[in-house]
Amino acid sequence: MNPASANPNRVLSMVLAGGEGKRLLPLTLDRAKPAVPFGSHYRLIDFPLSNLANGGFRKIVVLTQYKSHSLDRHIAQTWRLSTLLGLYVTSVPAQMRAGPRWFLGSADAIYQNLNILHDERPDYVFVFGADHIYRIDPRQMLDHHIESGAAVTVAGIRVDRTTCDQFGIITPGADSLIAKFQEKPPIEDTVGLPDAPDQVLASMGNYVFTAAALEAIVKEDAKKEDSRHDIGGNLIPALVEKGDASVYDFTMNVVPGEEDKPHYWRDVGTIDTYHEAHMDLIAQGPAFDLYNREWPIYTKERSLPPAKLVLGSEDHRADVTMSLMGNGVIVSGGYVYGSVLSPGVRVDDGAIVENSVLLDDVRVGRGAIVRGAVLDKNVVVPHGATIGVEKERDAKHYTISDAGVVVLAKDQQVVL
Repeated sequence: MNPASANPNRVLSMVLAGGEGKRLLPLTLDRAKPAVPFGSHYRLIDFPLSNLANGGFRKIVVLTQYKSHSLDRHIAQTWRLSTLLGLYVTSVPAQMRAGPRWFLGSADAIYQNLNILHDERPDYVFVFGADHIYRIDPRQMLDHHIESGAAVTVAGIRVDRTTCDQFGIITPGADSLIAKFQEKPPIEDTVGLPDAPDQVLASMGNYVFTAAALEAIVKEDAKKEDSRHDIGGNLIPALVEKGDASVYDFTMNVVPGEEDKPHYWRDVGTIDTYHEAHMDLIAQGPAFDLYNREWPIYTKERSLPPAKLVLGSEDHRADVTMSLMGNGVIVSGGYVYGSVLSPGVRVDDGAIVENSVLLDDVRVGRGAIVRGAVLDKNVVVPHGATIGVEKERDAKHYTISDAGVVVLAKDQQVVL
């Protein structure tokens, strides 16, 4: 088949959104990881959905499982496509079609939802993760897949070889086929790329399958009692062994509006990577640019007034630098640097907010200090209180990440 003849209406997309997100606690105490807010007014799920929608692939099912209410609501309220044209984004909860049990893994999630493939009868199936920050033109990945003739194509991103124990590592072979796939190998067991010995190709957790091959491999895997029923851990190695897996180098992807920009991909699986990804947004030359109008990230915004900066008492000026502010934010004579303020946040007179992420409706009272923190929705920092200043004291009351980021859960009270 000529890649140009691939019909988007013959492509189904599955977005895997069923993980518990334990490493993002306490942000995932009462919400699924893909529903975690990001970048002021987005949710993590908006990034893969926007990539697929911008690419023209608009038959999308989101496979959900744990704590999915806010995620289901966001999808229902935000991602409404034209049913007249047969387009949709819909959440599919665990239906226990294989018996009274949850999904055993990502491969089992697909196996338990094979009825969707039977109903839709696609030629190809995208399987994307729901919690990564990036832009990709999936049309180019599909073209590569069709040309390869393989059962599956894995998107790979170049990472430093010293980080290989954090990823599934791909060794490319002839004609873009995957010669070897290793799950989080030690550095001594990995070889760098021929054109970049200090780099390796890591799996991004994004795949495109030929539909018939996907159905066959998940059925085969379902019969294996010793399998973890995981796409990266089981399906991909099995297809590599059959010589039927291809790799797509993410650095070859050209997204409209980003032709001269470096490729960016972040798995925000921990509090530290979540915080770091936010800091990437506010750099002078941001590693990830939210302002690309040719490939927008879509979401549903709250109906709030524009953000504003006003004088505090005694004409104290509001000072905001290197920061993002959502709708409804009011900084009244406060100081904000290197931070992301979500809709409805209020920073009062004399307050200091530095290198922090404040989610919806957080209130930082007069003279309070917040440094290196992530505050979930509705947290109120009272007048004169501090967070991120006395780390030993904070550790007794709040969650502290490996890198020292202080995290407060939704509605959590600040201890004075």
